[in-house]
Amino acid sequence: MSAALEIRGLEAGYGEVQVLWGVDLSVAEGRMTTLVGANGAGKTTTLRAVMGTVRPWKGSVRFYGEDVTHLSPHTKAQMGLVLVPEGRQLFADMTVEENLEMGAYSPRARKNLAANLKRVYQLFPRLEERRAQRAGTLSGGEQQMLAVGRGLMADPRVLMIDELSLGLAPVLAQSLFGTLKQLKEQGLTILLVEQNVHLALALSDYAYVLAEGRVQIEGPSREVARNEEVRRAYLGI
Repeated sequence: MSAALEIRGLEAGYGEVQVLWGVDLSVAEGRMTTLVGANGAGKTTTLRAVMGTVRPWKGSVRFYGEDVTHLSPHTKAQMGLVLVPEGRQLFADMTVEENLEMGAYSPRARKNLAANLKRVYQLFPRLEERRAQRAGTLSGGEQQMLAVGRGLMADPRVLMIDELSLGLAPVLAQSLFGTLKQLKEQGLTILLVEQNVHLALALSDYAYVLAEGRVQIEGPSREVARNEEVRRAYLGI
């Protein structure tokens, strides 16, 4: 199966502190790939370096075969590489629908605005009910729905999601994972960073375990989930 996203030898950090040490990672088209590991392992930094919000020090990022390592986040998003960041980062004083429309800023996404808005409201009926409500007044679960919805409005070819279930009640996390399952079944390519290891491994096709800025283990998610050494040493489960 062809790779939609190919990361090779990626090194990055903050200031003089190196966080990533030669990360290799491949995301197959039409599949869900998950990146798991303990806090501080470098998962969020990996996504930021891929997106370009953290500048890669070394290595390469290829998107459908094209080297995009040093392109701006804006340019990558226009190409269809989209990140739903940790912490949601919504426009609190704007309405739900205005936030969604902000996701469709690129010419590529603008063409499909109406169809994508309909799709988001079908996936998240609660957002349609709240379409005129200010984003800052939504519950945490609704805000996460909106963050994912805004990412979908960008018409992604690859959707990267950082900590989907962070801070959410288990029932809301389950609901959002159900939505991810629908998106996967519709053929969307997803790279997921997630603290809920059980859910992430149960839903994804392939998994990478990151520890201290390096990929320690990789393989089909079911195999990784069954690996006792991985569970004890890297995942704490």
